[in-house]
Amino acid sequence: MPTFDTVCEANLVEVKNAVENTTKEIATRFDFKGTAAAIELKDKEITLIGDAEFQLTQIEDVLRNKLTKRSVDVRFLDIGEVQKMGGDKVKVVIKVRNGIETELSKKIQRLIKDSKLKVQASIQGDAVRVNGAKRDDLQAAMALIRKDITDVPLSFNNFRD
Repeated sequence: MPTFDTVCEANLVEVKNAVENTTKEIATRFDFKGTAAAIELKDKEITLIGDAEFQLTQIEDVLRNKLTKRSVDVRFLDIGEVQKMGGDKVKVVIKVRNGIETELSKKIQRLIKDSKLKVQASIQGDAVRVNGAKRDDLQAAMALIRKDITDVPLSFNNFRD
């Protein structure tokens, strides 16, 4: 029976490379000289540190450009609130999304069920597995998911015949 998995996974190697390139650019840019501007990556969290919120937005802009050049969708980034640190420094924690939340997976499952396609969707941890009798029905389900779910960068893998 043909199946595929709907997942939300960022390429963490490319994210790491983009953070390293951003670090290099921060070190060489004139407007960041002598400031506390920095960027760190731990696990799936990127921390931006700066002297003011304006500086954080500049670092974030550089990071977005580097991610785009490395073909990583910026919708994977979940940007937190600006927090004050000691002195006059501020920081922002950006989480890299990995996996589909249960609310979104239920929405995908409901979308497929309401579409009257001859496929079934089941939640498998942080992925949604869709199976059906025909490959054409699965491709129609992929098109339906791409059309209706636009706020999260979903991808399809593990396609089996």
